[in-house]
Amino acid sequence: MIKRQRRFFLRYNYGMDEKNRIIELRKLLKQYSYEYYTLDKPTIPDSEYDQLFRELENLEAKYPEMDDPNSPTKRVGYEILSEFTKITHDRPMLSLGDVFSYDELRQWSKKITDIYPNVEYCVEYKIDGLAMSLIYEDGLLKQAVTRGDGIVGEDVTSNVKTIISVPMSIPYKQRYDIRGEVYMPKTSFNRVNRERIANGEEEFANPRNAAAGSIRQLDSRICASRGLDGFWYHVPDDVNSDTHYGSLMYAKKLGFIVNETTALYNDIEDVIKHIDEVVAIRHDLPYEIDGMVIKVNNYELQRQIGFTSRIPKWAIAYKFPAEEVRTKVEDIFITVGRTGKCTPNAKLTPVRIAGTTVGYATLHNEDNIRDKDIRIGDTVIVRKAGDIIPEVVRSIKENRDGSQVKFDFPSVCPVCGGRLYRFEGEAAHFCINSECKARLVYSIAHFCERNAMDIDGLGENKVEAFINVGLINSFEDIYKLHNHREEILNIEKFGAKSFDNLIEAIENSKKNSLERLINGLGIKQVGEKASKILAAHFMNMDNFMNASTEELSEINDIGPVTAKYIREFFLEPSNMEMINQLKIFGLNMDYINTRSDSGSPFENKTVVLTGTMEKYSRNEASKMLEDLGAKVASSVSKKTDYVIYGVDAGSKLTKANELGVKTINEEEFLQMLNQ
Repeated sequence: MIKRQRRFFLRYNYGMDEKNRIIELRKLLKQYSYEYYTLDKPTIPDSEYDQLFRELENLEAKYPEMDDPNSPTKRVGYEILSEFTKITHDRPMLSLGDVFSYDELRQWSKKITDIYPNVEYCVEYKIDGLAMSLIYEDGLLKQAVTRGDGIVGEDVTSNVKTIISVPMSIPYKQRYDIRGEVYMPKTSFNRVNRERIANGEEEFANPRNAAAGSIRQLDSRICASRGLDGFWYHVPDDVNSDTHYGSLMYAKKLGFIVNETTALYNDIEDVIKHIDEVVAIRHDLPYEIDGMVIKVNNYELQRQIGFTSRIPKWAIAYKFPAEEVRTKVEDIFITVGRTGKCTPNAKLTPVRIAGTTVGYATLHNEDNIRDKDIRIGDTVIVRKAGDIIPEVVRSIKENRDGSQVKFDFPSVCPVCGGRLYRFEGEAAHFCINSECKARLVYSIAHFCERNAMDIDGLGENKVEAFINVGLINSFEDIYKLHNHREEILNIEKFGAKSFDNLIEAIENSKKNSLERLINGLGIKQVGEKASKILAAHFMNMDNFMNASTEELSEINDIGPVTAKYIREFFLEPSNMEMINQLKIFGLNMDYINTRSDSGSPFENKTVVLTGTMEKYSRNEASKMLEDLGAKVASSVSKKTDYVIYGVDAGSKLTKANELGVKTINEEEFLQMLNQ
């Protein structure tokens, strides 16, 4: 009966005044979205919803004066920004403290119950996504702001409006700040990665990275295509309830998605039993979780328990431990990297672990295989370190039946057949054949990486394709690609626009400062940091190439081993010829000093970066600091002058506080940059 009445209503209303019809359609679509996403009780078929949606789109196009930024049609993405505006949160968006065992969870609870015996806990899934704050005024969505450093975030309203389940308006007229997590469902993640593979793009590593990358797109149409969703779990300063759970139920009535698994318990042991139940089903969920969040439910009790300088004491995040599973080693094989390093890997019988299917794991080197006695055919324990990297923990020797085969590390390269060498003091084997195809692919891809020559469009897949058709066999060949337009356009998934962008990137790379070229050469033990030190010391390529081992060894942070590798590189005639060819092609061979002499507060200071920043990547922030005369270190000590921290800062921030090292959040860092 309901569907029949609605269909009649649709036919009847076509005779309405069209401007009134726009208003009516907006109300209808809002109600149907609420029923579908919040209540999970759709009352009309998707086809009817789509029909109404298209009708509204057509009418809004006909009457542009009826434009409304909160219209359901705006969710498809309509705005392209040049940058994100910085917004200061009304109240800081704090991180949570972590525990990794049930004993630690019990200790956290005991600290509270020793003072406040009757505690009710609200327990929620810890969604693996991107923290977000939604601000409503007069019932309308005004702003969506990322957590940022907890004090200042970025305005991503245009992108969040593309998330269908986020209410554009609510029946609440006071200012309303609700916080939660934007995430990418597993179905969306799999679809997006299939599309990226089909387009020759790199896959997203996990749903969290995919969600974060999507929400920071300047073109909201891209974000709209990604299929994001959100759960909402915190209302700061809520006046509508005395408890956290009550606030969530009120938010649900307003139209927000609140995770239905949220539960209340009066005893920490019951909380632990609940967590055990969740661990058993976590990989069957339609979204990723990496733990559980436990909060004291009563607001007055929260206020009494209070906060530390950076986290609430009344809440804790229980992080799931690294998951271990059994599987079988079907084979062991060698991969060759850009430096010729040969890494053994295990081909596994595919197994689900931490939400993904794992079919391969690194075995690191020959010594690791021997020490763990890992054999082909072994049953082994595999885990993901930090839920990310698959590793073989150990073999289960008691499961052997005599069919297992010991792995003998090869003496020749599996790609080119050249002899493998294990140098004194090295755990790894190396192929030293400079013409080895595997080395060539990785070395040229490294040359083009962002932190080297920054040639966008020449990743590993494209480099291999160019090598296969004979267009690239050396670094110099990159600078001849402009002569091969027709051949390149015949390569699959390489169109005219891609070719033009590639040639432009190649031309721009010729202007790079010397340190990028040094890094791109792939000299053993000379990475980004050492390249900057060497470029600043020698000022030009000729000085660098002609430096003696003794002179190189005396440079701070270089040392005799690295000096030896540098000299060996330049004693090879083919490498000297390669540099000369790059000079002929017009590559800059001088150090471009961008260091500021304006009395920066970071000049001659030792700085450590930790956590995730919103405005700059770690590499960008490091470069800016070095340009201002700072030394960027990787660990905290008494000699550290500043620790600059972003979101999810960990042990380095803790150590800085213990040592009394000055700590600077991202907002303070930006202010100091502008001094």
